[in-house]
Amino acid sequence: MELAGASRHLLEVRNLETEFHTDYGVVRAVDGVDLHIDEGETVGLVGESGCGKSVAALSIVRLVPDPPGRIVGGQVLFEGTDLLQLDVREMRHVRGPGIGIIFQEPLTSLNPVLSIERQIVEPLQEHLGMTRRQASSRTAELLDLVGIPDPSARMRDYPHMLSGGQRQRIMIAIALSCNPRLLIADEATTALDVTIQAQILELMKDLTERFGTALLMITHNLGVVARYADRVCVMYAGKIREMGPSEELYGNPRHPYTLGLLGSVPRLDSARESGKLMQIPGDVPDPTMMPPGCAFHPRCDYAVERCSEEDPWMEEVGVGHVAACWERARVGNIESKMVSNRNVSA
Repeated sequence: MELAGASRHLLEVRNLETEFHTDYGVVRAVDGVDLHIDEGETVGLVGESGCGKSVAALSIVRLVPDPPGRIVGGQVLFEGTDLLQLDVREMRHVRGPGIGIIFQEPLTSLNPVLSIERQIVEPLQEHLGMTRRQASSRTAELLDLVGIPDPSARMRDYPHMLSGGQRQRIMIAIALSCNPRLLIADEATTALDVTIQAQILELMKDLTERFGTALLMITHNLGVVARYADRVCVMYAGKIREMGPSEELYGNPRHPYTLGLLGSVPRLDSARESGKLMQIPGDVPDPTMMPPGCAFHPRCDYAVERCSEEDPWMEEVGVGHVAACWERARVGNIESKMVSNRNVSA
């Protein structure tokens, strides 16, 4: 469904809502999310495990398992087209040439009974109309591009024959095979050791810059976001709570949750005598019994009575910087605004 002039962004998500029906009640995993990504931009989506980051990504590409999940509201505008209005066949042609996705665990995402060549050749034939010979040649080029040694031989291997880092490189090759305009990396380095993490992140950065591909980087690693993202979205309990340019958000956090996340990261420029890392008290709320008002208020040191009664809306606190907090001004005035994007350790 084309919406003429509806969005000037490559991707614009408007009031997205996704819920799961469980034996314990309805879980609103994504609760009114708004975000946008421009061409060639890298955006970081951060938050604790269970906050809804991955479900938001799956909702964008319409891969939420149904049942029990269902997208119940909102719009996902990609190049002016609302993806939620497309039928199954039309959506298949968006995945690949339009939007590529790198899943969190490559060993479970790759088909164990198909060779690496088969898993890359298939989308090339389906979306780009290549012959088998053309697709095989392109597969070898892609494997070489992502740093797989001896690609002509390794393309005949199966996923279990590769290391974790190699499998993740294969996932990147598959995601980039059809030259997508947008790449979604869902916790793409979580299961890897720090050395391989750095290699994979540098690879993604290099490839997205080389091909002008926009990147949505989903992670809980604030050091990664500080180094690679142009803008940051902080998510908690299914909602975006703060969003802004990386340098501005890291240097001037205006939501207590963002402040807690940044304060819990070790800093290379801090002396050991400076004390323990900041802790966020309490636990993530039960998604079937969300507290009234702001979902973060039971864990918040800045909460006032209004926080338990009314959920705050996003309000601009800087150039391109918005936050949803009734006490945003008080948070912005504290001395803890010492975390900057160049001092956060990856």
